[in-house]
Amino acid sequence: MAVSNVSFASQVEEWVRDTEKRMIAVFRTSASMVIKDMQKTRFEGGLNRIDTGAHLASMQVGINTPPQDAIKKATGKPSAPFNMGAVDAVIAGAEIGDTIVASYGMAYSLRLEYGFEGTDSLGRKYNQKPYAFVRTAAQRWPQIVEKATELAKARSAARNK
Repeated sequence: MAVSNVSFASQVEEWVRDTEKRMIAVFRTSASMVIKDMQKTRFEGGLNRIDTGAHLASMQVGINTPPQDAIKKATGKPSAPFNMGAVDAVIAGAEIGDTIVASYGMAYSLRLEYGFEGTDSLGRKYNQKPYAFVRTAAQRWPQIVEKATELAKARSAARNK
């Protein structure tokens, strides 16, 4: 960064701008990686469950507010499959200090996460084991941020070559 005709203050300002860009990139990448981890099914090495795909497709993301379509009925097939591109488009608008809220919109998603033991309104008994896909992904946050940081460093090094 040593340029002969640039003042020290200008160099520091440029360094601060670049650092802020990297911080935002790590924040956004980490959020995306956590959601991908939450969405990984057992067939992909994850903990989430897939039957009809409605639960996975019900993933919603908002910034500083819960997603608009909070709860959907637990019946029927999804109108569209899950789209990580749409999630990443929302995340792309997040800034440092924002809260990215990711949630599942199906009524039975809580049962998949936490498990359920009891009887429903029709008298059917349930003993649903918890899959803990959200909690487990959230617990991996430090490792995910570390990985996102390494990716940001690699991108920065590649650009500076």
